[in-house]
Amino acid sequence: MGTVWDYLVIGHVTQDRLPDGSLTPGGTAAYAARTARALGLRTAVLTSADDALDLNAVLPDVEIYRLPAATSTIFENRYTADGRVQFLHARAAPLTPDTIHSARLILRLLRLRAGILHLGPVARECDPALADHIPADFLGLTPQGWMRRWDGAGRVFRGPWEEAEDWLPRAGAVVLSEEDIGGDESLAARWAAQTRILAVTRGARGCSVYADGRVWHLPAFPAREVDPTGAGDVFAAVFFTRLWRGDDPVQAARRANCIAAISVTRPGLSGTPTPAEVARCLETTAPIGHLLDC
Repeated sequence: MGTVWDYLVIGHVTQDRLPDGSLTPGGTAAYAARTARALGLRTAVLTSADDALDLNAVLPDVEIYRLPAATSTIFENRYTADGRVQFLHARAAPLTPDTIHSARLILRLLRLRAGILHLGPVARECDPALADHIPADFLGLTPQGWMRRWDGAGRVFRGPWEEAEDWLPRAGAVVLSEEDIGGDESLAARWAAQTRILAVTRGARGCSVYADGRVWHLPAFPAREVDPTGAGDVFAAVFFTRLWRGDDPVQAARRANCIAAISVTRPGLSGTPTPAEVARCLETTAPIGHLLDC
């Protein structure tokens, strides 16, 4: 087998439209890859974006496999008293075995092996069958993008995760938010019963971790919130990495909570952690939470 990456994330690096109309890079792939680098991992990204998006500037010291596109994926997030309202204004090329083959990326990708393969779709762009083409020790899923639908005006709404029953048993761990499941705790419990480890992030209320037929709630670390965008992606990257490195699920989630709390204190991708911040969180002795009844 050829090149081995510690962390390979697949999904669109996006352009997020700010209230003043300007664009700033984002997306699960960007937040997770930058976090993985801060964790000291050899990191790569498979994505699609137009040439106007400078991926080398967005993802320093990350190996980039770019599928050409006429446009980058563009989201707009509006935060209201009732939660986030999201719009999809444009979408880059889908990431499938066929499109990657046509772009001649497949020859390079077939020489890859990943420690962690993270499938991180944001707009139904990522074909889970890619996991059949890239061997990995650990498969991490953040299925948010598979559960997104949008109307003619681009307003995003939640839909079913149609591939859940096929991919939950194959995953090393799954991370989603309570927003992704629409607050349906029975759905979280049902999915948790089909996979090894599942974490539900709950913003300022921490997270819940399902493993071995039990569920723990871990409180969030105190933080002065500036921008919550990407915190769940930061959490996922830390959670997957610490599980891969041998942490038990509760310890991995505690450390992920700590680093995710740092991410909300700065805007956009500047919230992704530094190696020094990672080091502090990995040594944390904060309370680990409590076991809940299943």
